[in-house]
Amino acid sequence: MKTAIVHSEQPVLLVGGGALPEGALNPLLARTGPRVAADGGARALLRAGVTPDAVIGDMDSLTAEDAARIPQERYHRIDEQDSTDFDKCLRNISAPLVLGAGFLGARIDHQLAAMTVLCQRADRRCILVGEDDVVALAPPRLALDLWPGCRVSLFPMAPIRAAGTGLRWPLEGLDFAPHDRVGTSNEAAAAHVEISVPAPHMLVILPPEALDALERGLLTAPDAWPARA
Repeated sequence: MKTAIVHSEQPVLLVGGGALPEGALNPLLARTGPRVAADGGARALLRAGVTPDAVIGDMDSLTAEDAARIPQERYHRIDEQDSTDFDKCLRNISAPLVLGAGFLGARIDHQLAAMTVLCQRADRRCILVGEDDVVALAPPRLALDLWPGCRVSLFPMAPIRAAGTGLRWPLEGLDFAPHDRVGTSNEAAAAHVEISVPAPHMLVILPPEALDALERGLLTAPDAWPARA
């Protein structure tokens, strides 16, 4: 089995090349260990005063000036073009949790590609953090300590059913599919919400204020999806 490039017992910050408001990385830097850049995401880390512990990707987005500020041994070039830099990074990080910044916002095609990778790498627990949302793939069982009225959107990436407690609108008996019924704009009806799904096809989308709850939920989920063969 291939050895991952980055190993950590702490959550890892992964930064992409998408839009990041000034100061957006500061709260994430405070809660993570290693900092990894997906190719051009190194620029945002350098702007924040942080030298990436690793840069992974096809290296087509880094300027020569930025590249010169990072030790050469921290570069891990993967030239194949059949996957995104986010995928190249996520499959090469072994950690209890990855917080991904710079993958939401600006371009919808990049966002959709990133969310597809969440499903493809279902064994890697990852939260995409944006200005307006935090997004993760639901594990088989997910418990969230939220607040009544908190937005809890569920978006299926393939046909799937789900079960849940603590939500304003029940999930049981509904057939979800990306081309048909989706579960956006549901909300917490209680302080404790639980969601169960039978396959790695459901995204959970919460407001940024719920990042702590989503992080705890993923880290304490009793089981996770197996790696793809």
